[in-house]
Amino acid sequence: MWFQTSLILVFTSCALAIWPAPQSFSSGNSVLWIGPDVQVTYNGGNSSLTSDTHDGITGSAIVKKGVTRALGTLFRQNIVPWKLVPRNGLSNFEPGGYSPKTYIKTLTITQTGTDNSSTFKPLAGQVDESYAISIGTDGTAEITAVSSVGVLHALQTFIQLFYQHSSAGTYTNLAPIKITDAPKFAHRGLNMDVARNWFPVEDILRTIDAISWNKFNILHLHMTDSQSWPMDIPALPELSQKGAYFTGLSYTPDDIKKIQTYAIQRGVEVVIEFDMPGHTTAIGIAYPDLIAAFDAQPWDTYCAEPPCGSLKLNSSAVDDFVDTLFGDVLPRVAPYSTYLHTGGDEVNVNAYLLDDTVKSNDSAVLQPLIQKLVDRNHAHIRAAGLTPVVWEEMLLVWNLTLGADVVVQTWQSDANVAAVTAQGHKVLAGNYNFWYLDCGKGQWLDFAEGASFAKFYPFNDYCSPTKNWRLVYSYDPLAGVPQNQTDLVLGGEVHIWSEQTDPVNLDDMVWPRASAAGEVLWSGRQDANGNNRTQLDASPRLAEMRERQHVGRGFQVPLCLGALSFSALHLETPHFACETPRRLLSKSRDRDPYRAQNPMR
Repeated sequence: MWFQTSLILVFTSCALAIWPAPQSFSSGNSVLWIGPDVQVTYNGGNSSLTSDTHDGITGSAIVKKGVTRALGTLFRQNIVPWKLVPRNGLSNFEPGGYSPKTYIKTLTITQTGTDNSSTFKPLAGQVDESYAISIGTDGTAEITAVSSVGVLHALQTFIQLFYQHSSAGTYTNLAPIKITDAPKFAHRGLNMDVARNWFPVEDILRTIDAISWNKFNILHLHMTDSQSWPMDIPALPELSQKGAYFTGLSYTPDDIKKIQTYAIQRGVEVVIEFDMPGHTTAIGIAYPDLIAAFDAQPWDTYCAEPPCGSLKLNSSAVDDFVDTLFGDVLPRVAPYSTYLHTGGDEVNVNAYLLDDTVKSNDSAVLQPLIQKLVDRNHAHIRAAGLTPVVWEEMLLVWNLTLGADVVVQTWQSDANVAAVTAQGHKVLAGNYNFWYLDCGKGQWLDFAEGASFAKFYPFNDYCSPTKNWRLVYSYDPLAGVPQNQTDLVLGGEVHIWSEQTDPVNLDDMVWPRASAAGEVLWSGRQDANGNNRTQLDASPRLAEMRERQHVGRGFQVPLCLGALSFSALHLETPHFACETPRRLLSKSRDRDPYRAQNPMR
């Protein structure tokens, strides 16, 4: 029965291949072709619906560059879907290459709303990301969206409707097509830890590309942690000079600006996090007087992971440091983002036994001091026109009084999401039992023979096992939240921590599993009929997403993460192979028909 069901999905997968699933999709079975000479118009050539934001970024420029990227993908990096149909079944799926062809001659893009600065760095829900696509059997094609960001989303969907013919061009066999779409959640993010391992700017930019293809709109950069401080702060130069892993392994102001603007041009907002008061050991390498319990031993008494170190809680020098840090950073962040994350997770009370300004691990003593630090941080953030974000412990463990504007990010449980909304706060979901992508690699620490060795044997990491895509896909950010509080759940983030992730394995650690979270956040865990979306529907579409958006664009993403080669279903035993992406790449990138004819290039 499983085999029969899977075969049915194979034959229908190419007709239901859009990822993430749109809210409404209807199609037929007529064939249309599209060529590099397709003429694209945007608002009839009128760009008056857009206005400048920082550095002259305009909605019209964003759309035009988005069109160029989309057409480049359509004609240079498209796929011949041999892996998505039964063995030797491509001839039954492809239209005849030499029969008379109806071409899409024009693609008309209409933006109905006016962009402004908040379009490019919105608060959650502040920008309308909806879009509609219509393709008639006569070859007329239209995209309509309220904002330039909606146009970008539409373009990502549009290119998924077409395949590269094995010999004769680019086609869709789905006309007529009508799609209307909008996201379920306003905040759809990837949290990327760039402190525990070094990631060159190019890796971050590549990740921005990938999340935009999956209709994420947030890249949360966990910028600093105990292990390193990889961001240059001109007002505090020794932070990165001493706190980076090696000279030059830090992000300059120009690097940060490049990352931020690159993201905006792809409909993504970069949110930077400075974690504090815990996870701050790296500050102590440059400013030892600011840190309590610096590299204290045994480490598991004083922190969640080594090396230990927390900002002192009753120090005027720490106050001065915070003032200088935010005075330097916030003017450079504010033009490109509307949030700044101040951390607050895993604060260990025992660290403050070694804090000469406190000398106590009594929560009653520590709580008002942490409240003072957070209030100071958030006053700076609000003065810069930004909105603060904190980890859940600040509210649920330390019982801080947080402003109504503060967004609380949860990671420990569904119950904690509901606990945050019960207090009336906006919340981001991301339960580590489902959405931590770094799990399952085993301990990254070494243990001597003895009690610790026995305790941690067989050395699984704390969040083992690996969260496979089906588990990622099963997570519901609204689970357990009362219906009258679901509006407080802004969305969520999937997380890649980097104790055991670096540029070598980044792509295969994140993709395509993060795509599964991307569909949950865009499409919702339930479909239009209120039924949970199923693996049987998702699996063929995710397999195509991997081929089209990751392998086809040069990402090193293995099949063994759960995407099935559909041609293999004609084997007696389904074959889950970890094929080499470079070999697959050659099958779909031999031809380059895209030329300079397109007026929007």
